[in-house]
Amino acid sequence: MLQRLVIPELLDHLPAEDPEAMRSRRDLRRINFLMGNDRWICRTLLRFPHAAAHGIVEMGAGDGQLCKKINTLLPNDPLSAYDLAPRPLDIGSCVKWHQGDLFDIPPPADGGVRIANLFLHHFEDKYLTMIGEWCKNAELLIFCEPDRARLAHLLGGFIHPLINRVTRHDMHVSITAGFSKGEIPRFLGLNDSEWKTEETCTWRGARRVVCSRT
Repeated sequence: MLQRLVIPELLDHLPAEDPEAMRSRRDLRRINFLMGNDRWICRTLLRFPHAAAHGIVEMGAGDGQLCKKINTLLPNDPLSAYDLAPRPLDIGSCVKWHQGDLFDIPPPADGGVRIANLFLHHFEDKYLTMIGEWCKNAELLIFCEPDRARLAHLLGGFIHPLINRVTRHDMHVSITAGFSKGEIPRFLGLNDSEWKTEETCTWRGARRVVCSRT
């Protein structure tokens, strides 16, 4: 098994207007599409309408593209987003945007759904425990993260000619900081007696975890 290692990504330290950063964000949207992450998250939300009706929260919402898709799919469910970045200009007023460090912001009200798409792998183990505390009052947790495996590195290498140097670097950093089977619930401190966990891994390198209250 590959050792988990969290190191800084280049994109995190580039100005938002930097041409390489703008190109890398476009690359990431394409990679996310190829992995099918947004589509899987939306399908999973439809399986749990009761939890979604109590509020949907995305952690690390980035450019807000997933929030926009969720709002189109479930326009009547309360939707909130948390990110260090300011509110995107194309996000509608129906999405409540919280800018700032997640660890400095009180968690949402009890109940509802917490979503993280390619977000958890940015954090070392001790911070994942804090995120678990932040999520502990939810009804449903939906996570999609890189699978930490040699195959994921190999598949990533096939798209090197299509992406810029920032994305090439950060993609492999993300995989190395990703997760193996059972690690996400364990790092978050989720108790088996309180949560039912479904975990799958796709051949495209996505590790998908759904935790629902027992």
